[in-house]
Amino acid sequence: MSEEKLYAVKTDKGKWLNQYYFWGPETWARPDKDDREKVAKHYGGHVVTFVQEPKKVVLSKEQAQIVEDAHDSEIPATFISRHSDGEELLMNAYVNGYTVAKEKKYNVKVPQTQTSYYYKGSDGHVHASDTSGGLDNQFSDYELQQYGLDGERFTKEEVTDDEEV
Repeated sequence: MSEEKLYAVKTDKGKWLNQYYFWGPETWARPDKDDREKVAKHYGGHVVTFVQEPKKVVLSKEQAQIVEDAHDSEIPATFISRHSDGEELLMNAYVNGYTVAKEKKYNVKVPQTQTSYYYKGSDGHVHASDTSGGLDNQFSDYELQQYGLDGERFTKEEVTDDEEV
């Protein structure tokens, strides 16, 4: 018996055995394989195994690119091992699928006021404003470093995305 698998009985003609031991379009799956094999032998049919789909791995953009490039490689496992330190994680992603983690974003308060926020201006510089409406005021980790906003004196508020799981 396995907690990850369920077993059902099916005929060669595609009919399933349900909980009332009638053949029909619906099935009755159980976790006890031995029991399903006995039922299949008694009623005629064979055991079909249902396996839970593995969970997808969460990767960074860089890791996802390695997995994508591995799909184009003649020897994907070798490609992954040559281009990363986390071979097991990336091999799981290659086999089971993956999702790309959303990059964290932050609002950064101006230290002197604690009510104003920094925003990215169209001139490529960072400015301060008391209003946040319509301004590009979310910074990635890379941008925090690029603009010098990653020091201890800066108060950073992580921006949450309600759609992110």
